Amino acid sequence: MKFSIAKKSKLVARKWLNLKSKADEFYADDIFEGPLLRKTEYGTPVRLEPYASQGTGLKNISIFVATWNVGGITPYNGLNLDDWLHSSCPADIYVLGFQEIVPLNAGNILGVEDNGPAAKWLALIRQTLNSSKRSYSSDESNYSLVASKQMVGMFLCVWVRSDLRQHVRDLRVSCVGRGLMGYFGNKGSISISMSFQGTSFCFVCSHLASGEKGCDMIRRNYDVMEILKRTHFPQMDKILREKTSESILEHDRVIWLGDLNYRLALQHADTKKLVEKNDWEALLHKDQLLIEKKTGNIFEGWNEGNIYFPPTYKYCKNSDQYAGENSVSRTKGRTPAWCDRILWYGKGLRQLCYVRGESKFSDHRPVYSIFMADIKMLDKIN
Repeated sequence: MKFSIAKKSKLVARKWLNLKSKADEFYADDIFEGPLLRKTEYGTPVRLEPYASQGTGLKNISIFVATWNVGGITPYNGLNLDDWLHSSCPADIYVLGFQEIVPLNAGNILGVEDNGPAAKWLALIRQTLNSSKRSYSSDESNYSLVASKQMVGMFLCVWVRSDLRQHVRDLRVSCVGRGLMGYFGNKGSISISMSFQGTSFCFVCSHLASGEKGCDMIRRNYDVMEILKRTHFPQMDKILREKTSESILEHDRVIWLGDLNYRLALQHADTKKLVEKNDWEALLHKDQLLIEKKTGNIFEGWNEGNIYFPPTYKYCKNSDQYAGENSVSRTKGRTPAWCDRILWYGKGLRQLCYVRGESKFSDHRPVYSIFMADIKMLDKIN
């Protein structure tokens, strides 16, 4: 028994040290070499021009933001993402967050990180975004991956139109584990910080504590507070420019996406009746996130668009039927809920839509939103 405990303790320690040592690392198409970006397998060399700290005006860019809990299922070759990523006019930036890209078992939580599913998702996204349907020009690649980061089952990637890549800088990542022992990455957040011209952005992808009990809601609230407290971005070496943002709320524009796991404060039978009537308004009065936000317990000052779509969780696999709706289903029953959400903080963001996709790939439906963001334009230094 003593040997077993000691062995497990060493495994936990190795995993913890590995998480800490790689917390600031991320993958992108481009590799920084001073003012240049060196060409990699997919990347295009880009010269980062020096800019003055004062701007000359504002412009707008469009941002497509999506979150999807894929239930630990690895995507198969040929999985069609068109209905999800081609649901609108091409955006300038795509921010795509995933939860459970690997099963949340002990091997994946405590063992070596499995990057295989993330690579498959990246390949599918690249193929979909850069298909001929979306072509802006004759360039070989229309979108560049500027940052991607995995922490156990969470995965966040940011794509930018290749002709706009030169305006993106100060890329940094920060991870907060809120799972096992309050620090492991089966729950928590990945945040990506970047600047587009003179405007700073922070994109937070999270997977909060699960469960339908009242104490589980309190754990989710605490997760949010800890993520805001513990997310810290390293300072960049900068010349003739201002200090970079170190915390989430120091950024000009912040978007938080993910499986927040907030449930409905309602019995299953009552929820089922309202779902059958498509009475989303009545159900939303019992939504834990809206209640907690309104009372000021969490996300004070944050915004969320109106919800006009059905609850996104939990579905039977390859079905439009919620889990546990009939006695034939072997899927464990869960009270339907809007677990998957997108919120934003700060001025200069205008939400154009807030909808869900209808892919039956997992027990969650993907949710996406499109924003227009105000950008401070900077003068080039001659």
